[in-house]
Amino acid sequence: MAHEVPPLPYDYKALEPHIDEQTMHLHHDKHHQAYVNNLNGAIEKHSELAAKSVDDLLRNINSVPEDVRTVVRNNGGGHSNHSMFWAIMKPNGGGEPTGAIGEQIKKDFGSFEDFKKQFNEAAAKQFGSGWGWLIWDGKLKVITTANQDSPLMQGHFPILGNDVWEHAYYLKYQNRRPEYLAAWWNTVNWDEVNKRFAQAKK
Repeated sequence: MAHEVPPLPYDYKALEPHIDEQTMHLHHDKHHQAYVNNLNGAIEKHSELAAKSVDDLLRNINSVPEDVRTVVRNNGGGHSNHSMFWAIMKPNGGGEPTGAIGEQIKKDFGSFEDFKKQFNEAAAKQFGSGWGWLIWDGKLKVITTANQDSPLMQGHFPILGNDVWEHAYYLKYQNRRPEYLAAWWNTVNWDEVNKRFAQAKK
């Protein structure tokens, strides 16, 4: 089965004013679609890869045939990262984290505000393109990756991630990445993040 871009679970303008409609169209329909097209093109050359999920390909990136490994890394990473990204946002999202993730954030970071500060600082300092992530490693940790690299490649399941490629924010925020990072918390779907946290602990 060829990989496909998952449909947005809400309208393109649903995350306004934090993320604008035009950015959502370009980001979902053009950027994510390009990653999927390139990933499918690489897999066509190696039929044994067709049965694997994108996350399995990334978890075992070093066993992907060398001639397509970089394409799978970049585009499979882009597909997996963005599929998570659309799901962990929702209209009228944000607020304080609830449930198990809320308790764990307090335990590991002291408070939600302290966690947000640490996450935003790490993501703001990510040089060039990349992502800020929350992962589970016996405790919650903030990490960043370059380009479309996924925490799955390092053996970690991404609980929450924010895209700091310029295509994610430049139309609205231009070079003001910290402003975008601050606004993004108003879109977070904590129910989905809690589901991912439960998955990460397995």
